[in-house]
Amino acid sequence: MSAAPPSPTTSTPAPTVAPGGLARWTHAALVANLAAQILIIGTGGAVRLTGSGLGCSTWPQCEPGEFTPRLHDAATIHPFIEFGNRTLTGVLTVVALAVAVLVWRERTRSRSFRVLGLVPLLGVLVQAVLGGITVLVDLHPAVVGSHMFISMGLVAVSTVLVVRWGELDGPARPLVPERVVRLGQLLAVLGVAVVALGIVTTGAGPHSGDNEVGYRFALDPYLVAKVHALSVWAFVLVLAALLVSLRTGPRRARRAAFVLLAVTLAQAVVGYVQFFTGLPIALVNLHMVAAAGLMAVGTWFLLTLRERTPAAERCVS
Repeated sequence: MSAAPPSPTTSTPAPTVAPGGLARWTHAALVANLAAQILIIGTGGAVRLTGSGLGCSTWPQCEPGEFTPRLHDAATIHPFIEFGNRTLTGVLTVVALAVAVLVWRERTRSRSFRVLGLVPLLGVLVQAVLGGITVLVDLHPAVVGSHMFISMGLVAVSTVLVVRWGELDGPARPLVPERVVRLGQLLAVLGVAVVALGIVTTGAGPHSGDNEVGYRFALDPYLVAKVHALSVWAFVLVLAALLVSLRTGPRRARRAAFVLLAVTLAQAVVGYVQFFTGLPIALVNLHMVAAAGLMAVGTWFLLTLRERTPAAERCVS
């Protein structure tokens, strides 16, 4: 007979990780990777918002024959902002490489988890190449937007890695009724729409990436901003429905839902303030970083709606 599954309201104990060797650094590396993935969005936003997208005229060098910007009387701040973002990309690459090595070494973990540990490194490499293409095509809006979209995806994957590190490796099963699972799926779709519309809104506005071209997308920025705001409120409504549905659900999921609601409302406040104050650079950059934080919290919340059971429970005697 099959093993009895644990109660949906109880938490399954986390897997035991050997404290010796490099394994004790894995969790720290995963957290550092998540933090760096969010931070790179902030520095990338600074490049875009200050019009420093072409601060370095070529790639991988900053200027022909020089990898670093040169300080002289006619120098501007733009090459240094762009170079700083490239430098952080190097740091992120090292952290992602550490994650790949540490996670792949965990032979006691499932293959799916170990393969997932390779994604941040592959993503950073893709982003590095895409960053070079962005410079070479003079900040084409589609390339700039895809750069940001991939970064948000890497934040989500990095969050999954942090959560999965403390879980078992058996099959995932929901802790909530089917209708709540469906609401969670709808929330995820709306979250992607919010991010995509936010990227388009920025690309249609005055902070599209350089000082000479004000509107990279041939769209009405005010109309796009309104559509973006509507998607956010649709996200809030579905989240509110989830909160009602979870009133008797797992405590961890309820707590995560309230955190997500607080972050979403704070992000909405920043969005409206920046809109009505003329899009000051500091607030726009804060909005971008907070969007990455929202992605991380949203991913964490969705993962609280299920648990991973011990692999042995799949066996039927």
